[in-house]
Amino acid sequence: MSRPLYVIKVGSATLDHGTIHKELADLVARGARVLLVAGGATGIEAHYRAIARPMPQLRLANGDEVRYCPPEEMTHLVDAYERVTLPAVEREARALGLGVFTAVAARGALVTGRANRPLKALSAEGRPIVVRDHRAGVPAQVDTARLNALLDTYDLVCLSAPVADPDGGAPLNVDADVLAAVLANALDADHLRLVTGTAGLLTDKDDPRSTLADAYPGDGARYAAGRMRQKVRAAEIALEGSADVAITGPHTMSEPANWTRFWRVREPSADLSLLTRVVSVPSVSGDEAELATLLAEWCRERGMDAAVDEAGNLVASRGIGPRRLLLLGHLDTVPHRWPAEWREGELWGRGSVDAKGCLANFLEVLAHADIPEDGQLCVVGAVEEEISSSKGAFHVRDHYPADAVVIGEPSGSEKLTLGYFGLFKLKVTASVSSGHSAGQDAVSAPDLLIEALGGIRTAVLAHATDALSAVIEISSRTGREHHHATGILNFRVPPTADLDALRSAALDQVRPGVEIEVLRATPGYVGGRSSSLVKVFSRAFADTGVRPRFVVKKGTSDMNTLATTWRDVPMVAYGPGDSSLDHTDEERIGAMEYRTARSLLADAVNRWFALPEGSRR
Repeated sequence: MSRPLYVIKVGSATLDHGTIHKELADLVARGARVLLVAGGATGIEAHYRAIARPMPQLRLANGDEVRYCPPEEMTHLVDAYERVTLPAVEREARALGLGVFTAVAARGALVTGRANRPLKALSAEGRPIVVRDHRAGVPAQVDTARLNALLDTYDLVCLSAPVADPDGGAPLNVDADVLAAVLANALDADHLRLVTGTAGLLTDKDDPRSTLADAYPGDGARYAAGRMRQKVRAAEIALEGSADVAITGPHTMSEPANWTRFWRVREPSADLSLLTRVVSVPSVSGDEAELATLLAEWCRERGMDAAVDEAGNLVASRGIGPRRLLLLGHLDTVPHRWPAEWREGELWGRGSVDAKGCLANFLEVLAHADIPEDGQLCVVGAVEEEISSSKGAFHVRDHYPADAVVIGEPSGSEKLTLGYFGLFKLKVTASVSSGHSAGQDAVSAPDLLIEALGGIRTAVLAHATDALSAVIEISSRTGREHHHATGILNFRVPPTADLDALRSAALDQVRPGVEIEVLRATPGYVGGRSSSLVKVFSRAFADTGVRPRFVVKKGTSDMNTLATTWRDVPMVAYGPGDSSLDHTDEERIGAMEYRTARSLLADAVNRWFALPEGSRR
């Protein structure tokens, strides 16, 4: 499971609020890597007071005043960060039990910059002058290898300006928001948060409730003034990468209603807005929290009950009756992600097919469905579907009973999936005594592993001839006394497979030097064509003139997890998109495909609630 990377820029005033430090600790506890970019205005002022040194200023031609940074001042600026700001960050982090590394970005040339052109300013007498020794610039190069090593070592890495001069001159002062954006792009961050003292970007600077919720490239400049201009500039620089970007506040990241989110791509039409935004927010397995929070907020804005449960699942519902129809999708995607974009009527982006298109459809149907008094429609966006844990689905299985279930997985708008193969997953470890591989009759650990994997495959496939098998991971390590090689062997097994027999066949291959661990043994599931769900979908297909295909897929889904304990609960899977594009760099979904599936699903849901009592099985 990947560890998401957050780049978070926090100004001096926010660092003085205790809230942000707890939020950073919460991210670390959630498994994230965290790179903090610390602003230093307050620290610089405190340091200059402490050394009784006046802070030089420049008056620009437009009347603005900026800190004047000739070479002789840069030592004092660096001292301000290293003696005031960064030690304060260290104290707060360590008080929360975090391992922390802090440095100005110039140290060791972690970040190098490019000097700005000479600055046009006004003299004390008001005459135009050109200032050539002002050490200001923009960050240009990031030492990603060393920063990634630091992020993998410490709970929290904190950098501040200035950055290094590649020509060996005095360090260059840079804007901290821009530094954060450049770092986010260079490190391929998942999330960038620019934390400020206001509730995001305000459309009316005198009204703290006038937060601009959503901004597209070019929008923010209309409302930004003063320091906020640099935050907007930084946010738009970050849109060149693939992180999701937001200006948050006041002095917190925990109130999404007070965020301005920045989006790279504008949806072609209003009915594609949710789809576009869901695909735009990264949510690789283990990093679903931001998307879950966004969708819970979307639901609540439309009057629906919505929350994120203890497993991290999005749970949204309408209606309070005893008859529950569950629409179960998933929030997570496989790695890797890239910026979403619309091309010729298709939305390209990780998860557009598997399975954010399905989940967005579920939520839009939830918002508009006709729910009778005795009914309840519930949508769950589960976590960790794409990895073996299936944490979200197990929580659903044990906490959200339902009378019928539609699983959100893509097969195309004209197909209905009746079932899935099961999953039988093994970890096989081979160990041999250390010795030279050139010795007579020497067998290496990888040799022994390959032999063992072949024997297990033969034994298991003898009991499940229709199963599909693949070695999906292999590694080796050398110790002083033993060499070890480990492989993960996956079997996709048909619904009729006897998992107890497969387990016995696999474990019979244990022998000296070979250990076998069953990681997952989830049975396949297939439902009949006579269930209530199949009937209502069939009628919905017929009304649109579609002759549907009914399929059993050789992958697995959260349907398998529910079926381990749920009995006599009708289940099907339905969702837009070409499943052959799952997990590929060609993943994309067409607008018409998405709309067709949404319309057909809405019809099927309404038909299910209209069924007479006793005929919903």
